[in-house]
Amino acid sequence: MNSSKIREVVQLIRTAKYAVAFTGAGISVASGIPPFRGENGLWNTTDPIFLEIEFFNKKPLQSWQKIKEIFYDKLGDAEPNIAHKVLAKMETRSFLESVTTQNIDHLHQKAGSKTVYELHGTYKQLICTKCQSEYDMSFANLDYLPPTCFVCKGILKPNIVFFNEPIPKFAKEHAFEEAKKADVFIIIGTNAEVLPAANIPIVAKETGAKIIEINIQPSHFTNTITDIFIEMEASEAMKKIGELLYL
Repeated sequence: MNSSKIREVVQLIRTAKYAVAFTGAGISVASGIPPFRGENGLWNTTDPIFLEIEFFNKKPLQSWQKIKEIFYDKLGDAEPNIAHKVLAKMETRSFLESVTTQNIDHLHQKAGSKTVYELHGTYKQLICTKCQSEYDMSFANLDYLPPTCFVCKGILKPNIVFFNEPIPKFAKEHAFEEAKKADVFIIIGTNAEVLPAANIPIVAKETGAKIIEINIQPSHFTNTITDIFIEMEASEAMKKIGELLYL
């Protein structure tokens, strides 16, 4: 059944005027990065309080110790999987206009995608909580925590969206603009349970896009806005799609 759906998806992608991808944690599982929620999710074993901005501001050392353990000790070695690579090749071949992602792992860019909107920021950048200076993570020595700003000695924070922080304006505005432009909108590996991300596929549907969803199990999109649901792991489904697109 999935094979006929995949052929249908490939035909939609081939004839799309403006196709957009919308990705979540599920696309990076094959790269060894666990999701936050669901089975084997990070929040099943770890209290997410260290990612609350109030906790970070009060106890930056404790927050950074957990952030380093959870993210920086693992993400630096993570490599893009076939799903990331297929999306990058789709963009190169003009089958895809952009990727909006909820992930902070930078794997879309590492795979070669050029137009990526990171709704929740990226672990690759650090920002000073005092003067707002920005740094590439390579400038910080995470053996000494918390890292501090070279300009004002303020504490550096990962440039990711903590709980109770707003979504970056640039990424948010462009994500919604892309959704409105899309005639094919591909949801990959996300339930998008948090706002405003959860509204982006809905906007695409309301403006006439065909919604393709690739997920290991149904989400709240599946029976509401999804036109074609492929119940598969992201890497497996995208590999098949890539083969049929001759990427």
